[in-house]
Amino acid sequence: QVQLVESGGGLVQAGDSLRLSCTVSGRTLSGYAMGWFRQAPGKERDFVAGVFWSSGGTYYADSVKGRFTISRDNAKNTVTLQMTSLKPEDTAVYYCATKPRFSLGWGSQAFDYWGQGTQVTVSS
Repeated sequence: QVQLVESGGGLVQAGDSLRLSCTVSGRTLSGYAMGWFRQAPGKERDFVAGVFWSSGGTYYADSVKGRFTISRDNAKNTVTLQMTSLKPEDTAVYYCATKPRFSLGWGSQAFDYWGQGTQVTVSS
């Protein structure tokens, strides 16, 4: 059974940094990609960042480029989202997810397993 467990959320002030982690069990990630999404109250779940596990290729939403960095740790089967220069509009529940690398695009429908989410709140 594939399980994803996120950690690292919390309450921070604008301009602060925060690091989210997601550990995957039950799936060998070569041949897959990992993604981070976020969902604010009353809004849709949006793509934030993604990484192809084997190649390390990364992709970002325009809203986070230059501020967020996604990385992977092969030994720990863990993907990390380093968030800097946080803004109040980054407040959301953040989810990690995994998809087969041949599943096209970075929309949520391409991903087959999801974590439970972790809350990030950025105060102004």
